[in-house]
Amino acid sequence: MYLITNGIIITEEALLEGYDLLVQHDRIAKIVGQGECIVDANTEIIDACGGYIAPGLIDIHSDYIEHMTAPRPTSLIDFRLSLRETEKELIAHGITTMFHSLSIFKSVDYKYRPIREPENVRKLVDLIDETHNSKHLVRHRFHARFEIDNLDEIESLKSYIMEEKVHLLSFMDHTPGQGQYRDLEMYKKTIRGYEDVSDENVELIIANHQSKQKMTVDAIREIAEMAKARNIAVASHDDDSVEKLDLVQSFGTTISEFPITLEIARKAKEKGMFTIAGAPNVILGGSHSGNLSAAEAVNDGSIDILCSDYYPSAMLHAVFQLANQYEKSLAEMFKLVTLNPARAVNMDEQLGSIREGKKADLLIIERLEPDDFPVITAVMVDGKLIQKTNYRI
Repeated sequence: MYLITNGIIITEEALLEGYDLLVQHDRIAKIVGQGECIVDANTEIIDACGGYIAPGLIDIHSDYIEHMTAPRPTSLIDFRLSLRETEKELIAHGITTMFHSLSIFKSVDYKYRPIREPENVRKLVDLIDETHNSKHLVRHRFHARFEIDNLDEIESLKSYIMEEKVHLLSFMDHTPGQGQYRDLEMYKKTIRGYEDVSDENVELIIANHQSKQKMTVDAIREIAEMAKARNIAVASHDDDSVEKLDLVQSFGTTISEFPITLEIARKAKEKGMFTIAGAPNVILGGSHSGNLSAAEAVNDGSIDILCSDYYPSAMLHAVFQLANQYEKSLAEMFKLVTLNPARAVNMDEQLGSIREGKKADLLIIERLEPDDFPVITAVMVDGKLIQKTNYRI
């Protein structure tokens, strides 16, 4: 057992001061007034040192594992090593549940990543699945990001679902001229950011992508039904019109990832969908693709989930930045990275908030002077203390 004391507990509703939190086995056993809980000699006391006691962060969209596995186009690090090293980084950022968002892409004309080759995706999916029954630090889950022009890998996706290795499914379309790249000039700028290519070759790349054959709506609906039958949430990616929202909802989509504009984010919310934006968008002050401002959308109430996208440390910093920038309740802002993502992927009965009876996935967060920089000083997963960090003067 653990007794966490001398901290500010972030619950679903408010910040609680003057309370202790008792952890027994893998659960939050009690939240009681400070000093009221009688414990025995076997209970370890954890002093939060006046910091926040928060739920573990739940990241449902991150391709960070791709960067860790293939840091260079010609470098492929051992997958098991990459996964182990990644989770060590994740706990330092307070992420206790990670949905590794592996891209199931067809061939691309720029920005080649060997991890996206079908055989490598399969190896990593199998490794993620193996963590459930071996020693590990965080909860590893697989978010299948399926590009709808990848007709060759449809059967592989179906097999992942039938093998119960998929925990979130999103359908993506990165064709230039719509979605994330509806601004073709921004698309060209993105390509040139990765490679030195001529104007003629850029135009060829655009024409090639725009002419690719894509999955039919019926084919997408069939796979979405397979997922829903297994309680797997289905997401749409880069929604850019009301018509697209109507279409994706027709086959059971409940999550809108990265809506392109504030108007579309509002419409998705009106339709009862969960909406996701990237935490890096918040700390950068806007979208790297020139699309929706995540901070504005959170303030507007039209974004209710933040993910790390490609930068794991952004989640924690975005929460505190938003609370300060818009004078928002810290308890409400923490829901963006805890309870709301848990609800979106059907995990909220066990995870996502500090409540008696829920899993004890907990963080202690202190603020370092002189700039109140938030840092994780303790991490607990399933009631086990897995990391403690002591900052020194």
